[in-house]
Amino acid sequence: MIFYPEERLGLFIDGANLYATARALDMEIDYKSLRAHFSEKGRLVRAFYYTAILEDQEYSPLRPLIDWLDYNGFTLVTKPVKEFTDEHGRRKIKGNMDIEIAVDMLNISDALDHVVLFSGDGDFRRLLEAIQRRGVRATVVSSNRTQPSMIADELRRQADQFVDLENLRDVIGRTSGGNSRQPDTRKAYEDLQVEST
Repeated sequence: MIFYPEERLGLFIDGANLYATARALDMEIDYKSLRAHFSEKGRLVRAFYYTAILEDQEYSPLRPLIDWLDYNGFTLVTKPVKEFTDEHGRRKIKGNMDIEIAVDMLNISDALDHVVLFSGDGDFRRLLEAIQRRGVRATVVSSNRTQPSMIADELRRQADQFVDLENLRDVIGRTSGGNSRQPDTRKAYEDLQVEST
């Protein structure tokens, strides 16, 4: 990874997409280590975490994780999930945060030199192109070591650099015996069962 110490960094984490990628790699993210790792790479301006939540229920499985991230230096961006019934009559929950990520990235881009997007969603290709035209470098973190690949080819090609999440396992992977108080991300997203796209 190429980062410069004087760069102003912004992290944009698509929570459901990163969770799906980590799950495909049989990995769980230690968010405290993730934030610390990128803080060492440059001047971290903001670390955004995006996720949809169930707001009409008494308890959301993501609430402990959201609260923990909020208390540990992340800027949380949430919105209510949308429920629908698919063609087979099954209840589905969808929580797409693409617009929120795009608006925030464009709004803060004047204060950044480098954005790091944790998502493999090809819909972000045009966003990265717009950011790069403003003179901001763009790194994408996802994985192409999974079957199927978790990163869209057009997004990987648009990025200034692509980092496979697998290569960060030893740096930001969470060990089961770790002493972090971070809630279990897998349990939160599996209980919620939100589709990332």
